[in-house]
Amino acid sequence: MDRHQRIVAQVASKVKDYFIRKEPFRISHGSTNSTRPNLKKRVVDISGLRNVIQIDKKTRTALVEPNVPMDRLVEATLPHGLVPPVVMEFPGITVGGGYAGTAGESSSFKFGFFDRTINEVEMVMADGEIVKASEKENADLFRGAAGAVGTLGVTTLVNLRLIEAKKYVKTTYYPTRSIAQAVKEVREHTEGKQGEKNDYVDGILFSKDHGAIVTGEMTDYLPPNIKPQTFSHALDPWFYLHVEEATRASDEPVVEYIPLAEYMFRYDRGGFWVGRSAFTYMKFPFNKFTRWFLDDFLHTRMLYRALHASGIATRYIVQDMALPYPNAEKFISYTDKEFDIWPIWLCPLKQSEQPTMHPHTKGELKDTQMLNIGLWGFGPQEPQQYLSKNRALEKTLGEMGGMKWLYAHTYYSKDEFWSQFDCQWHEGLRTKYNAGGLPDVHDKVHVDIQKYTDMAQKDWGMRLKNIWPLGGLWGIHKSIQSKDYMIHRNSTWKWKRLGASRRWWWWW
Repeated sequence: MDRHQRIVAQVASKVKDYFIRKEPFRISHGSTNSTRPNLKKRVVDISGLRNVIQIDKKTRTALVEPNVPMDRLVEATLPHGLVPPVVMEFPGITVGGGYAGTAGESSSFKFGFFDRTINEVEMVMADGEIVKASEKENADLFRGAAGAVGTLGVTTLVNLRLIEAKKYVKTTYYPTRSIAQAVKEVREHTEGKQGEKNDYVDGILFSKDHGAIVTGEMTDYLPPNIKPQTFSHALDPWFYLHVEEATRASDEPVVEYIPLAEYMFRYDRGGFWVGRSAFTYMKFPFNKFTRWFLDDFLHTRMLYRALHASGIATRYIVQDMALPYPNAEKFISYTDKEFDIWPIWLCPLKQSEQPTMHPHTKGELKDTQMLNIGLWGFGPQEPQQYLSKNRALEKTLGEMGGMKWLYAHTYYSKDEFWSQFDCQWHEGLRTKYNAGGLPDVHDKVHVDIQKYTDMAQKDWGMRLKNIWPLGGLWGIHKSIQSKDYMIHRNSTWKWKRLGASRRWWWWW
């Protein structure tokens, strides 16, 4: 804690200096990428805040700095027989990012978004003041900063709730044969006795007539002669391909047992199915051998690096959208017609109390639950057509009572954006906590369509990246340069086989 307090004091001092001089600044979490080149000399570096400070087994809490990623957090809690209630599927998502952004996963039907599992946060405000926020202290800030993408202050410490961990997840794949069936059954598995029994629920739609609802129950029991299924090793299957094969020809539920950490990060290899796009782009064979041979490149950290460095992200659809259940089937039918992107991810979500910067339902469609739809795949290559498609997607989503997660770029005008949220509430918080010098949420997530189009036409680097396969090769180079592949190689959460006849967690 002494080290932590020294770093936070330095951060607060620097922020205060910028506040007094009325100079804008950006936060550096350790990344070398800058989206604001004119502010390179005005940077507040919080990359040193990357440690798990304490795990308290008695109170079931973790004291964690904001740059701790999910895989390191899980590795710190599992030896104590504990685990966070909500663990995002991508190992590189950080605790601070989970609080400041919208973050949820297959246990969020029960616990809500990631920030709903936090007891308290420490923040440096835009004027340099260090404050704590919780449901009992500065409660409006605690709720308001969740999902507000850092527009109220800088998160520097998180007190996170933990729950009892068990060795395995008894996982069941329920085949579905229509979009309507999948939407209906995913909610049924979150309600009543089924909802009480299940710890995790999500779903995958491989096509209009083939999907699977995936449920998980934590357990210490492993049936005799059953081998746990893993997904972290180079020779393991990718999770979505495994589920697709298991449910393709069966109308009966398929059950298997997955070690807990393997379940939590089951989508890491292949980045759900985004990794397959790399094979499509490079016109490279997609099979078990090539997935094994290129495994280092096919984890989410490496894929994320390559996607952005390559420039392919400028024509890739990466959107999570939460909808009211009554309109989910209709919306998926719309995306099928307009984008023809499959598979699609389904994730039931427990809503946060309003007002909130998280997706939520209003009016006649107001409910306690929403269904998240993950749409990830290639969009049109021509910039104006790509942006037009995204604008149409936003318009249709709004007409159906849905909302986007703000981790992705948005194309709304300021009035369109704030019609979805309580602008008066948010601006009131910014005034109360002296955050007027920071950009507001719309400024941080908005894409200026005209500016982007002009840039795409004039920037030679962007034009070169659009020439196949230069963008892809540059993305591969930058991902190798990052050495992020070493993180997965050295991860200790992965299932290890200790001996020929018995298999245990490395820590149990």
